[in-house]
Amino acid sequence: MRLTPLSTTILLALSIASTSCLAGDAATNANTASTGTAGLTPKQANTYINDRILPPAIEWHGKSEALLLGVDDEWATPFEKDGLKTSPSYDETFAWLDKLIAQTDKLKKVSLGKSPQGRDIWMLIASSEGAYSPEVLAENGKPSVLVQAGIHSGEIDGKDAGMMLLRDIVLGNKGVLLDNANLLFVPIFSVDGHERSSQYNRVNQRGPVNMGWRTTSNNLNLNRDYAKADTLEMQHMLQAINEWQPDLYIDVHVTDGIDYQYDVTFGYNLAQGLSPASYAWLEKSYRPAIESALTSQGHIPGPLIFAIDNTDITKGMSLWNPSPRYSNGYGDTRHLPTILIENHSLKPYKQRVLGTYVMLEATLKTVGKQATKLKSAIKQDKFNYPARVTLTWKEVQQKRSWDFKGIEYHMEESPISGNEIVRWNGVPKLYPNLPVIGDTVPDISVTRPSAYYIPPQWTEVIERLHIHGIRMTRLIQPTEMKLQQYELSSPKFRSKDYEGRQTVKADAKLESVETKLPSGTVRIDTHQPLGDLAILLLEPQSPDSLLQWGFFNPIFTRTEYIENYAVEPLAAQMLKDDPKLQLAFDKALKDEEFAADPKARLRWFYQRSPYYDDQYQKYPVLREK
Repeated sequence: MRLTPLSTTILLALSIASTSCLAGDAATNANTASTGTAGLTPKQANTYINDRILPPAIEWHGKSEALLLGVDDEWATPFEKDGLKTSPSYDETFAWLDKLIAQTDKLKKVSLGKSPQGRDIWMLIASSEGAYSPEVLAENGKPSVLVQAGIHSGEIDGKDAGMMLLRDIVLGNKGVLLDNANLLFVPIFSVDGHERSSQYNRVNQRGPVNMGWRTTSNNLNLNRDYAKADTLEMQHMLQAINEWQPDLYIDVHVTDGIDYQYDVTFGYNLAQGLSPASYAWLEKSYRPAIESALTSQGHIPGPLIFAIDNTDITKGMSLWNPSPRYSNGYGDTRHLPTILIENHSLKPYKQRVLGTYVMLEATLKTVGKQATKLKSAIKQDKFNYPARVTLTWKEVQQKRSWDFKGIEYHMEESPISGNEIVRWNGVPKLYPNLPVIGDTVPDISVTRPSAYYIPPQWTEVIERLHIHGIRMTRLIQPTEMKLQQYELSSPKFRSKDYEGRQTVKADAKLESVETKLPSGTVRIDTHQPLGDLAILLLEPQSPDSLLQWGFFNPIFTRTEYIENYAVEPLAAQMLKDDPKLQLAFDKALKDEEFAADPKARLRWFYQRSPYYDDQYQKYPVLREK
């Protein structure tokens, strides 16, 4: 789940098919008939400990309830056995899954690696051939869908939905789903956070009864870690993506924020991103099929929903253009079509789990039918190599508005906070023609270099690029080259730690240089499938560059100095030897602040002397045209 304050954002589908689904019929006050909730009075729920402080709930029933097994059935999941309101622990989850695996040759289980607390991050491979390795799976030629649950472990809908779906594939009538597609399923990604479970976690969410913690045991947010890859968990996942080569990646979350009618919302990259062919497939082929399946089963699907102002829906929604720190932004950058599911936190757990089941089943069907088109889109994006790459984007109002299926609310003054607070009343309401604001106009962009060069001493940077799967070679001997290098200035460090790092932004000026690169220098060709990812990780003004994440912070440290007693005679000699320098100094003295600062005046000469560190604030990653 992506949390921001009033500027929270939404990935809004803008195709004709999606728009028609969203707009609905304004004459039917918020389109409730298809959900089986028409005519029902919202009421205060009493299933969960936090129900009494949440907005009223609307009782829900849909066709997807037929997917549930009775509590006495031998193969009912722990979720089904315990009243559809709980989710099993780590040990209970894999005990049940191990029992299911023992019934079939279609399921295998592999560990992606250990968590910081020593738990295995398990992945199940479901294929009609019983593949147990990436090589064997690739032999069947079918597209693979990687489904990941519990990246924020309290948002665990995907785990229980996936367990039910695997059960029905193995023992029910859903085995045909594997005829044309493979399923890679990670029931719990943040395994340590999952076991920090309590009924007091996730206060804004309606179930399950006990929920895991948002961050890892190191208190890091995995859905901010895709680009920097600091966590063991993320490093294991990136290695799995590189080895298993999925064709579609699904990241299951539960959202916070405002109240509305949609129960299953999902989104992906934008048309303006680095994977336009994948976007076209997702928008024109995938979304219509998934929304149709969800609607037919009594759910209300929609794009990702994040309001500009949670207290005033009329201000509209934002079109989210995610950066590579997030799963869907990362997928766009590495040309892996990635779906971010955000189920609505205020919907009952049963409704959210069943909606996720329907979406996952429909995904396997759609990917199986559309395998050729999907693989073709991915290939187009991987070998597109745009001449210019956009690093940052500007906000503009979009041409299309949104008829939003919301919930009525009013504002009331709080005696507790002294502020006005929003009160949702549970009554469906259509908010027509809401404006949509999106980051879709290029701001900072760069020309595509043919390659980057990284000196061998930057071992942590090189290791992270290797974890991402970016191809690289090394110079076997010192080499003189004409390259480009950024000179950085005006660095601004974040005042507080963010995700375990001191982040920094700086102005960057590109200059031509002649340099001798040492042996062992890494060369990264940008004309490779992950070339665009390399660019966004290595361009200093990219918001998720390794520079901005703090991997190069030592270059901002001044390590050599000159004493005043030495710089005074040095400056006098420099002025005597260079009349032009005297003119430049006289011009500088016209700045009253500079003229009144003795240290600045001496530093001015030191910076122009041969004693000055010529690598200070020089970005050590060089570019080749």
